[in-house]
Amino acid sequence: MLAIIFGDKNPLAQIFRDYWPIFPIAFGVAFLATPLCRKIAWRFGILDIPDLDVKTHKEPTAYLGGVAILIGVLAGLAVGIFLLATDQIHCPPGARKSYFVVNYPDWLILLGVACGAVIACMVGILDDIFDIKPRQKFLGQIIAALFLIAVGVRPNLSHLFHYVHIEIPFLLDFILGIPIVIFFILGATNSLNLLDGLDGLCAGVTAIITTAFALLAIILASWGYSTVGDPVRLILCLALVGSTLGFLPMNRHPARIFMGDAGSMLLGFVLGTLMLLFSETFGWWTVAGIIIFGLPILDTAVALVRRFVNKRPLFVSDRGHIYDQLMDRGNTLGTTVTLSYLLAGLYALIGLAVCLTRFRYAVAVFIIVAVVSALIVWRGGFLQVNSPSSGRIPESPRKQD
Repeated sequence: MLAIIFGDKNPLAQIFRDYWPIFPIAFGVAFLATPLCRKIAWRFGILDIPDLDVKTHKEPTAYLGGVAILIGVLAGLAVGIFLLATDQIHCPPGARKSYFVVNYPDWLILLGVACGAVIACMVGILDDIFDIKPRQKFLGQIIAALFLIAVGVRPNLSHLFHYVHIEIPFLLDFILGIPIVIFFILGATNSLNLLDGLDGLCAGVTAIITTAFALLAIILASWGYSTVGDPVRLILCLALVGSTLGFLPMNRHPARIFMGDAGSMLLGFVLGTLMLLFSETFGWWTVAGIIIFGLPILDTAVALVRRFVNKRPLFVSDRGHIYDQLMDRGNTLGTTVTLSYLLAGLYALIGLAVCLTRFRYAVAVFIIVAVVSALIVWRGGFLQVNSPSSGRIPESPRKQD
């Protein structure tokens, strides 16, 4: 089975030897930065104050956890760029050249991703402190996406059109790719922002998703998929999962620090970037990446559809998310977070299982997963305004969308 999944152009032992320093450094830096950011938040009054309505946690809690995650991510990326610059990362003979629309070196792509991540985090900090308007947040997220476009992180649509035997010119490929990048970044960023509602929920789900992305990246690297894309994906995955896990201990219930919009927008930006990186060419790996991201997509879809069918404002916070409804049905905060982890893990396993199929079968799996998820949501009553309730006050749910 392993021989079918993993290739022989880049042995797994070689991959681990090349990339292992990134994870512990990202983890350690984020772990140490988190209590420091907490102290800074308390010093300057950057706190999430309970309002007993949507934000029903019991005590003021420090923000700026997202800054700690950012510092960890940047540390991991810096290590990755150093390894690339000093030729300590092995490139197997016969590996495919980059399929990105514009061929930039891997270190430059990582630098562009780092700049976009900083922008996304800064927009979130401004929202945490000044509560900026939605259109201002969207503008900041678009600016972050432009950094990806500038370094060539765009879907290779010409490769997709090859499936239907159509050739498109480079300029058209470039133009059509821009709105797709913006769509992915806006969608992923705001999905993670909506998911940040319970202690440890967003960070834990992100760690699960990123771990699955890392396994997917390892599979591609073992086959020598791309001389540029393979290192970028692996470095970014290890930096993100390390920094997220380094932050999580102080974010678990009862949370001593929140990531805030700074963290959720940062995580959404990087996860959206990874999905785009799996579109260097289109194949089962592209579909797998979208399925792995299934829980944030499902939660966002449920929240928006529920508000729409019940004629509620689409962008006003309410208790309509899946995790809110699970708590309103009598589950404790800990049980709800655990169930969310399991659901995220299920989507991740299905996405990884797609690696055993071809592209057309992967699309079929995606459609089946989407239909089954929609049926469960509908039959489970998750689109109704009044969910069954146990009458208990939730322990400490909070909202930042």
